[in-house]
Amino acid sequence: MYTRPSAVLLFGALAAAAPAPVPQESFVPGTDSQISASVQPATTGYREQVYVSGYTSATFHGEYTGTPTTVGAANAPATLAASIPALPPNPTATYYNSQGVPLNPMPAPYMPAGGLGTNGTLPRYMVESDFDFESIALGLYQEWIELDLFHDGLARFTDEEFTEAGLGPEARSLIEFMADQETGHSTLLTNMLGERAPAQCYYNYPYTTVREWVDFMQRVTRFGESGVWGFINHLDSREVGQLLAQSIATEARQQMIFRQMTGLTPMNVHFENGWPQSWAWTMLAPYISYCPQNETRLAWQNFPTLRILNNPNVNRYSPNDTAQDGSEQVGPRIVDPSVSNLTEGSCQNLNVTGYGCDPAIAHNKSEPLTFPGRKVLFEWEAPGQAVGPNNSYVTATTAGAPKFVGWSQQLNLTYTPLTVTGNNTGYSYQPLGYVYGDNGIINGTMAVMLTDLDLYVTPFNTSMLNPHIVALGLYMAG
Repeated sequence: MYTRPSAVLLFGALAAAAPAPVPQESFVPGTDSQISASVQPATTGYREQVYVSGYTSATFHGEYTGTPTTVGAANAPATLAASIPALPPNPTATYYNSQGVPLNPMPAPYMPAGGLGTNGTLPRYMVESDFDFESIALGLYQEWIELDLFHDGLARFTDEEFTEAGLGPEARSLIEFMADQETGHSTLLTNMLGERAPAQCYYNYPYTTVREWVDFMQRVTRFGESGVWGFINHLDSREVGQLLAQSIATEARQQMIFRQMTGLTPMNVHFENGWPQSWAWTMLAPYISYCPQNETRLAWQNFPTLRILNNPNVNRYSPNDTAQDGSEQVGPRIVDPSVSNLTEGSCQNLNVTGYGCDPAIAHNKSEPLTFPGRKVLFEWEAPGQAVGPNNSYVTATTAGAPKFVGWSQQLNLTYTPLTVTGNNTGYSYQPLGYVYGDNGIINGTMAVMLTDLDLYVTPFNTSMLNPHIVALGLYMAG
């Protein structure tokens, strides 16, 4: 049932173009086609809007085989500098309250002075800058793939396969509801962007089993969540940030649930890490096979892939027995899940406390996935690889030779020296460190990168590291 959005909440939004559905038999990989979610117009009394009203499973999942007609990220009329310079604190950042009471007159009863968007102006829930548009467009690409991804596994696998993976009808119903959540998120972001909002694409997924699907989803929702935390407080539109925060709170719950379904601890950090947009786009783009003609392009960077050859296999009861050559990931892409069909050492259907990994509210691992001092093996691609929709984006880096490994986690970005062992291969050791008390800095599904400089950055300015990143990867810590 369609419920009309509030006119105030979506004031000023424009109508997003909705390609007409194409019969399933007419789709040919490498040619233009439909989005797989139908969109119908709705009005709020201000401007026409859209509502993502339903979902039809994509007619194709696989590699793009055509020739790209456009190559490279979207460009502005000019680029002003090679990087953003480091500056001292904002000269207006001087407020300090040592008295514990309001220091300035209140504009209204019980309303302390200050704050943004609190002066009574009517909220406008639309992007207000190029930064806003490109950020929310990235978020919409993310919501579209999740809408398709959550549905795809439900359609691909049998009831028997779900039962074998420990996911009964109620768990599958929950995943179906999470897919419905993406319908709402896609509607929201589409209306905040307007008629050039990206449409849904076709995707190339790596999984072949239920557990690999669930593992892949917990990784996808990690960069979906962290990618928003990284830019949300930099948006020019506070109104857009407000609604986006209300959607990403749900994304965080999804990531936690998929970790539970994988048999991982649902919450193993004190703080979720925020990532720059280019990190999220680098991880997302390789799984987009094909987009409709004239799809809105993104300006964000695609970094070369950093493979972690001994990334712990979440399906092993002893994850540190994982092979050292990358063979226990299903493929070479950054977010590819761990292989689940193990001939020995599997934690599936193992009813042993501390070692089993069947779906559960929580598991305590007797043997952790990783530990400080663990030798981590790396292999990285050279730039210039064709990735993303229609193979039309190209990986790039402006960094020099790699010297450090950056571990981005919680409130920290920590560096360790990189030892280069060959042509685009090397290793480092997982660092020891703490946030507060005994809360270790390295935990969870986290970003790692090779850099040419150990640049000091904090959670609010992590994007300043981008010009120094050689390659980007995803580490399963714990």
